[in-house]
Amino acid sequence: MSQPMYSVVVPNSPEVPGEGKPRRSVLCPDKLLENYPSIKPGTTVTTLYENFLEGVHRAAGGDFIGHRPVVNGAPQEYQWQTYNHVRDRVTHFGAGLSHIGLGPKGLFGVMALNRPEWTMSELAGYQYSYIGVALYDSLGVSAIEFIVNQTEMEVIIASADKALILLHMKSSLASLKTLIVMGDAEESLVNEGKELGVKVVTWTEVERLGRETPIEASHPTPEDIATICYTSGTTGTPKGAILTHKNFVATIASFQMLAKHGKFFIPTNADVHISYLPLAHVFERLCQSTMISGSARIGYYQGDTLKLLDDIAILKPTIFVSVPRLFNRIYDKVLAGVKAKGGIAAFLFNRAYAAKRSNLKKGSIEHPLWDKLVFGDIRARLGGRVKHIVSGSAPISPDVMDFLRICFSADVYEGYGQTEQAAGLSISYRGDLTPGQVGPPQLCTEVKLKDIPSMNYTSADKPFPRGEVMLRGNSVFTGYYKSPKQTEETLDAEGWSGTGDVGQWDAQGRLIIIDRVKNIFKLAQGEYIAPEKIEAVLAKHYLIAQVFVYGHSLQATLVGIVIPDAETLKVWSNENNLGDKTYEELCAHPQVKTTILKELATFGRESDLKGFEILKNIHVTSEQFSIENDLLTPTFKLKRHAAKDKYDAEIERMYKELE
Repeated sequence: MSQPMYSVVVPNSPEVPGEGKPRRSVLCPDKLLENYPSIKPGTTVTTLYENFLEGVHRAAGGDFIGHRPVVNGAPQEYQWQTYNHVRDRVTHFGAGLSHIGLGPKGLFGVMALNRPEWTMSELAGYQYSYIGVALYDSLGVSAIEFIVNQTEMEVIIASADKALILLHMKSSLASLKTLIVMGDAEESLVNEGKELGVKVVTWTEVERLGRETPIEASHPTPEDIATICYTSGTTGTPKGAILTHKNFVATIASFQMLAKHGKFFIPTNADVHISYLPLAHVFERLCQSTMISGSARIGYYQGDTLKLLDDIAILKPTIFVSVPRLFNRIYDKVLAGVKAKGGIAAFLFNRAYAAKRSNLKKGSIEHPLWDKLVFGDIRARLGGRVKHIVSGSAPISPDVMDFLRICFSADVYEGYGQTEQAAGLSISYRGDLTPGQVGPPQLCTEVKLKDIPSMNYTSADKPFPRGEVMLRGNSVFTGYYKSPKQTEETLDAEGWSGTGDVGQWDAQGRLIIIDRVKNIFKLAQGEYIAPEKIEAVLAKHYLIAQVFVYGHSLQATLVGIVIPDAETLKVWSNENNLGDKTYEELCAHPQVKTTILKELATFGRESDLKGFEILKNIHVTSEQFSIENDLLTPTFKLKRHAAKDKYDAEIERMYKELE
């Protein structure tokens, strides 16, 4: 029996030296999607505002967004607002923004953890053709300064705690004129704003202003900018990806068409999504827009990830979207719990797991006995009702994918995308249980692989073509805000966008991500890492001669190979009663490893490295990186592939020690 193909070569595509031919999903070989038909006869959804109206229409008065009020420190039951009620509030708030000076294509910032006002603010932007820009303090103060100043942002919508941060930064935010506070604004905050020349008002005050004095909205076109989404990048300043309404709607249209073919799902008002992945990132915004297109309900977490499972237990979501880091944690805890129980409980779990894993090969994710007897308690960890699980942001281990299918009896999808494509590049299909692949291109894009001779990846490789993943289509961004040079580096004249990822087509036309083009990679939680930057910082420490920083997209932490400076290590050894030992003996001494690891952590933080850039384990060696041992190039640059190969056993051991 022949295997089904998931993508096909684009008809009549020319041969281009050094490149493979572009491929599209087998479901749309001739034309890429850019919008989708409304359930209202004769109408088409082309913008995110129309997408919201589609959700309102499909909901037929049903609930939309819910949150848990906290009273005297105790979270209450979820309180819900309907689609119709939110539509009215969004209309009023958008009009209120106009009254405080924002006009069509005007720009506003949002800075808060996920909450209803975040989503309603953005929906108001969609309705009135404003442009929303997310700010997030995890990047540091300098990034906020850069974004506000580059966009000349005058209006920022923020939670009270973030508003205070922004006021304290006012001396470096010359354009800031108005702060709109979600929730209550204390008098001290309002007064501090006055002293700094910033008007501080509450979200509900702006909403009331628009309700009392309505104005007619200027609705966007598909080509209008929906948001400028700044990416953290890896070095230098953030880059603002300009994303249009069409970029998002094209990916939603792809999901709609996939659902019609039984390859994905479109939610209904009976479905519930928990919103806790940062709305500052494009992944959660695409998720919310997709939920809205089908009139799903969106419940927000309290804002504390340590209480996330409590929120899930109350909300009982039917759709769970997350990143590998959380799935890995669930996987580790469940297996550790089974091991700790031992006895008959472990025997039953292992037997049930083996039976269901065998069934996966036959395309089945359910079992009439084991699902109730063994896996019910595990399913309860995510509320007990999850039907669809989506993993994105970073690669997920095939073992964890199987685990999710086995324990939750849910359809599990792995998506792949970047900010520059509104998170929509490819996704695995429902019913395809082959691990390790991210599916064919979305129905709004086409993908090709470009040769990377320096890494020995080519589109002519056998048995499977390999190269840098390039894409073109309706989800691809229009460029970086006020950064023509960076735009040219990513987008070519024909609209092809480079991803920096190395991909491979499998025998059935699905994409597998195998490497990074540059020495940049993602950790399991989705954070980008530039190892050279970290190495440059750590090499300044007085005890360090050379360092090789390594991380893996299936791991959440960094490890390193460290060569100490012989002279300073000798001084340290004399001060610590180890002066009788040779350099080689010191490098092998546990106290040296412990000291250097602690020193590098402190030094890294003092040097403004972020928490995920701190080494969590090291291997200390006396052997220098050199041209002679093939670890340095003739220009004394580290050969990363060679270093990885040489220290593979040590790297594996370091990660095992961290388990």
